[in-house]
Amino acid sequence: MSLTSMMRSAGLALLCLAAISCKKDADPQTSGTGNVNFEFEHRVGTQALQMNTQTYTNANGDDFKVTGFKYYVSNVTLVKTDGSKTKIPESYLLIDAADAASRLQKLEKIPAGDYTSVEFVIGVDEPRNFAGAQTGALDPSKGMFWTWNTGYIFLKFEGTSSKSTQPSNQLFFHVGGAKEPANAVRSVSLALPVALRVRTDTEPDMHFIVDIAALFKGKTNISFASISGFHGGANGILVADNYVNGLFKVDHIHN
Repeated sequence: MSLTSMMRSAGLALLCLAAISCKKDADPQTSGTGNVNFEFEHRVGTQALQMNTQTYTNANGDDFKVTGFKYYVSNVTLVKTDGSKTKIPESYLLIDAADAASRLQKLEKIPAGDYTSVEFVIGVDEPRNFAGAQTGALDPSKGMFWTWNTGYIFLKFEGTSSKSTQPSNQLFFHVGGAKEPANAVRSVSLALPVALRVRTDTEPDMHFIVDIAALFKGKTNISFASISGFHGGANGILVADNYVNGLFKVDHIHN
């Protein structure tokens, strides 16, 4: 064999070894798992939420203050650029506007890849809603559980308004119920402004704007003189039908 042939053979061997090595080393963009942080920022329209002190105005022109705001985000699903979906198991998140720690939620062991949208339920799905008292975010001590047969409060808004007919001008909107005719479970799908890049060596953030004003406008503009306090039922459906299309927005992504 000539020297030139030997060199060609050696070169081919090196190429083959490189190819085998590349096959063994998985693509870092599609292998392994990573973590993602969900960050929730609360506003009323374009104004930052200031609980207890700031006076706001709803779409009906009624004044109000916010004294409490809590809600569940559950059954989180991330959708890749190719349309395939990754469901995050046991993703039951309880966010409390008064608790800074709860406004940053970490989702772990998400398959690496590029994701272009997010889907989730506002509230608690029917099977878990009626599974009785549970632990973690679903622990009844969190103040979001009615009883074993009525289930969880999905969203709790509390405040005051001069238009309220309740004692001390209180407002309390406790949305819940997972069975017809009062099924307040609502699902949302949100496109991301840029792809969420999940990798093993990074921890991206998805920043949500949560607009409390969405509770009171949309399909039905709410008058506090007419609706100022309820625990589920038909009024809860009115409010759920309002906020499903305006409560959440993905503002930006930090990859």
